[in-house]
Amino acid sequence: MTTQLFVTSTLFSAVTLAAAIDAGAFGPRDRRRVLLVSNNSAVPEASTPVDRVPGFATLAWRFDDVLSWNDELAPLHPSGWEPRMEDLPLWERIFRDRWGLGADPVELVTESIAVPPARSLASIFFDAAVTVYSDGLMSYGPTRNALPYGIGTQITRQLHLDLVPGLEPQLLREYEVPAEIIPDEPFRTVLDKFHAEVAPTIAAYGADLDGAPLVIGQYLAALGILGDHEEDELHATMVRGAAARGHETVLFKPHPGSPVRATERLAAEAGRLGIRLLVVDAPVPAETWFAATRPALVVGCFSTALVTAARYYGLPAAAVGTELLLERLKPYENSNRVPVTIVDTTIPRLGEDGTLHDPRIGPDAVQDELVPLVAAISYCMRASARPDLRAAAAGYLEAHQDDDLTRHFKRRRLTSLDLPGGVAQGHPRVLGTVLPRSSRRRQLAIAALRRAEQLRARPK
Repeated sequence: MTTQLFVTSTLFSAVTLAAAIDAGAFGPRDRRRVLLVSNNSAVPEASTPVDRVPGFATLAWRFDDVLSWNDELAPLHPSGWEPRMEDLPLWERIFRDRWGLGADPVELVTESIAVPPARSLASIFFDAAVTVYSDGLMSYGPTRNALPYGIGTQITRQLHLDLVPGLEPQLLREYEVPAEIIPDEPFRTVLDKFHAEVAPTIAAYGADLDGAPLVIGQYLAALGILGDHEEDELHATMVRGAAARGHETVLFKPHPGSPVRATERLAAEAGRLGIRLLVVDAPVPAETWFAATRPALVVGCFSTALVTAARYYGLPAAAVGTELLLERLKPYENSNRVPVTIVDTTIPRLGEDGTLHDPRIGPDAVQDELVPLVAAISYCMRASARPDLRAAAAGYLEAHQDDDLTRHFKRRRLTSLDLPGGVAQGHPRVLGTVLPRSSRRRQLAIAALRRAEQLRARPK
């Protein structure tokens, strides 16, 4: 009998997985279903795993067994452990024995296939058919790096939420993996049942929270994208913008891995503004707050919750700090680049004075503007893996040469890829030239090209 091994690391992914099961994506329940929970937070011991959050029972009944990947690997961290190639058969025998799989076929269902633990499990169960399911907005970006050990040939399909109607995922396209949409109705139904279960947890925060704006915290300092002070200031800017719209109570939902420092800084800012700041740190998804309090505004940087607020609950959402993030993301192929781009272009921006600025790309322009933009960025991120996108990228950049594209494209990257907008673009003697990889040597080469242009331009 085939065993379906489902892997989840966050509550949002667990809800998505439950919705896919309810939608019939995994067939009738005539096979054994095992849920493997992996807590990938920086300090797992200090955070709550998915299977221990309030309301998990509304999700757990779909599975025959619930196991902990952290317990299997302790004291090693799930995000840092990968088996050596020569040890793969040994590990497969070990886990088959521990989990009672015997010699039966295994179907692996996981998220974030490009990194552990998904990559590790796909390597161990090398003959398993792999289904990759939604990783939020990251599904719309290219595969973050090449998949080793022939894992790409194991993947049979990708399941994703239709978070941005009209935009198709770029993830795993180089492996010709078909994408399937998880219908909206099962997703909302799972969320509604989950909300009903955790309603007492939310009610414990108070009864006068209806309509209070909800600020979604990010986790950027620990990733090295922003400094501690910059991350605190980003959250403070969100609170100031919400307060400027006349709200006397603001809810702040910190990222599960955020340090205490983040809330201390905000508490001081709220006191200065004369508003009430309520930190809602219960380990439940932001969507449960959307249903419970119907916030007048949902504010964040590039959280998927900004999209689900508008897409599934009809709530106004606003973004803060996306321009800074697009500048700071390094390397250019950082997997957060496309999610930030989507939020930056399709979600209204909130100013510190409370002003809401219209999005650059409206819902009616997704096909004409957002689709080619994401395709161009995806090519620039993973040119070697997606050469099929080169013509689309060159066409987009050529058509927008009069626009300021520095927000989304780095001139150095365009130059190295010989695309419109690059420094050497158009010069007959350097077209197709491969610039040095060393940043210092590349700068010298570009400076030399500019100098040569100036000399040729002088009248004789």
